Amino acid sequence: MTSAGTYTPEPGAAPLPRMIAAQAALETRMLLRNGEQLLLTVVIPTLLLVLFSSVDVVDTGAGKAVDFLAPGILALAVMSTAFTGQAIATGFERRYGVLKRLASSPLPRWGLMTAKTASVLVTEVLQVVLLTVIALALGWSPHGNPLAVLLLLVLGTAAFSGLGLLMAGTLKAEATLAAANLVFLLLLVGGGVIVPLDKFPPGAQDVLGLLPISALSDGLRDVLQHGAGTPWGDLGILAVWAVAGLAAAGRFFRWE
Repeated sequence: MTSAGTYTPEPGAAPLPRMIAAQAALETRMLLRNGEQLLLTVVIPTLLLVLFSSVDVVDTGAGKAVDFLAPGILALAVMSTAFTGQAIATGFERRYGVLKRLASSPLPRWGLMTAKTASVLVTEVLQVVLLTVIALALGWSPHGNPLAVLLLLVLGTAAFSGLGLLMAGTLKAEATLAAANLVFLLLLVGGGVIVPLDKFPPGAQDVLGLLPISALSDGLRDVLQHGAGTPWGDLGILAVWAVAGLAAAGRFFRWE
């Protein structure tokens, strides 16, 4: 206090960008300190990449196994953070009243969602760097346009974030925990991550190819393994899921 009735710093809310940055940093630290989240977002993708690249378990077609697997594991990493991890964490925050209390703070609700999204993106950057280093050490030889890869990752993040927030904001926390893990396991097997989609019956291939994980893994594989241009078809599928998921989350998300 510098004089009677005058305080330094002046009382009041911090600037909005600073509040969002502080909340994003908090969300990221909480995620990195959570052992279960680290298992889901880092350990499992890393083990799958190393195991299936080193042991001939699944027929991944011509060429090195790691060239097929690395793009799919990158897609799995995006799903594990933006969908599974975010859905579970947000679901329990909603259950324990954390979201309700944060909603009454100076940080607006859209600012809280922005901070969560920023935390997801920071985590994904760490995942991509780690998995890329490991894949390169295993002999991965990526090709293609980095901008196309970035666009796929951003749209994939938006799609999975919308679906994760929709699940967390509509189901009970326990139901979200079970459903998110079940979806993770099902899409790990049926989303073209480890098992090529052409191993499934033709009818199933058509349906599975419309899933966001399939579009993301196939798009990344087309660019990074085959050196293709911008995969507009896969980007279109991801864009539809992103718009639908985020719109539904914005419409049906319940804060308590």
